Amino acid sequence: MGAHCCASGATFEGLSADYKRRLQAVIAINAGMFLVEMGAGALAGSRALQADALDFLGDALTYGISLAVIGAAMHVRAWAALAKGVSLTLMGLWVFGSTAYHVLILGVPKAEIMGIVGFLALAANVASVLLLVRYKDGDANVRSVWLCSRNDAVGNVAVMAAALGVWGTATKWPDLIVAAIMAGLFLWSSAQILRQSMQELRGARSAHAVAPRA
Repeated sequence: MGAHCCASGATFEGLSADYKRRLQAVIAINAGMFLVEMGAGALAGSRALQADALDFLGDALTYGISLAVIGAAMHVRAWAALAKGVSLTLMGLWVFGSTAYHVLILGVPKAEIMGIVGFLALAANVASVLLLVRYKDGDANVRSVWLCSRNDAVGNVAVMAAALGVWGTATKWPDLIVAAIMAGLFLWSSAQILRQSMQELRGARSAHAVAPRA
């Protein structure tokens, strides 16, 4: 999570009407794709699609939090980012557990549905990434938005690879492997978000401690 610096050296905190409009558009994209992909995942019997759908839902919710705390005090924004990091950790652990459980269940996912929906989700995620790429650096709150969007795009490429693997092997293993990889990506990103948010919380406490009292 790098820090975006403007000419004055200040870290970008999301205080931009353009950034807010882009974030609102990305929230709408993610909420819509959650509904599409969760239904398609159930229809196809795909763990990877359902894992990716949960990522869409998590992003829509956390982006809403990000939008709500723009302009708030540093410690409020850092706590919001910390909450998002924890939610990503829980999501990653859930996907790992779900993947391990479904290894024991018979049935091969429908590769055709995985491929079609994976392509639609990839298009949605590429649109989100393009909307946010100019704001990819900043405080923990801003940076977490970028990381989630990037994860979505990477995840959908992986889902399409899983669909190809399922089609080529006629087994569920490519789908399960991709779901596990995506869970690992969630955990890796959550670690980055948690680390930066903790640093910003410590910085906020230090600033408060040295602030002159009336």
